[in-house]
Amino acid sequence: MLRRVWEKRRATGALADFYEVPSPAGSTQLDELPVLAVDVEATGLDLASDRLLSIGWVPMDGRRIILSGAREVVISAVDDGDGVGQSATVHGLTDDMVDAGVPVADALTELLDALKGRAMLAHFATIEEDFLSAACRSAFGAGLVVPTLDTYALARRRMERESVHPRGEDLRLPRLRDRYGLPSYPPHRAVTDALACAELFLAMTSPENGRSPYSSLRSAQT
Repeated sequence: MLRRVWEKRRATGALADFYEVPSPAGSTQLDELPVLAVDVEATGLDLASDRLLSIGWVPMDGRRIILSGAREVVISAVDDGDGVGQSATVHGLTDDMVDAGVPVADALTELLDALKGRAMLAHFATIEEDFLSAACRSAFGAGLVVPTLDTYALARRRMERESVHPRGEDLRLPRLRDRYGLPSYPPHRAVTDALACAELFLAMTSPENGRSPYSSLRSAQT
């Protein structure tokens, strides 16, 4: 992947260390694939004006979710005036919680260490990819390039193959979990949403639901 090579040449610190570990091979079977389910919470969706507030992740080894590796990191404010504003009503993170957080470089270092040698899994993964890559450029001089699996994209393609035309609500994480008979979780906490995404991915790729090999998922979603 040429973009990964380019970013690796520019990366410093924890991102440079991340790039020293190869990504999973495209021939890896899903039953053996190392994955990190990731979710981010931010003050909004605009990269130019919003910022990361927390990152949550849950590792998966093949079809096993490793709850002991689950982690959530709250990111401290850049300056005293950098509050969470009205976004607190969505994610529940208050200014006091953010003030007690860690610098973004430290949060990214933890994430990148957990992500080494794994594919990243997220729901509507563009948000995670964009915010994490922008944060890595600021902290470590280069963007983040990692094979990514996206339950949103997987669900959309599956519905379209079944001649179902999904509306926006149909592809939301809670609605999809309900479709696969999974329990509901309180939304918008990073580590909980990461776990919810991991469970959904296992349900969607189970043999009875038409499991696809990693290579085909990767080629369509990276």
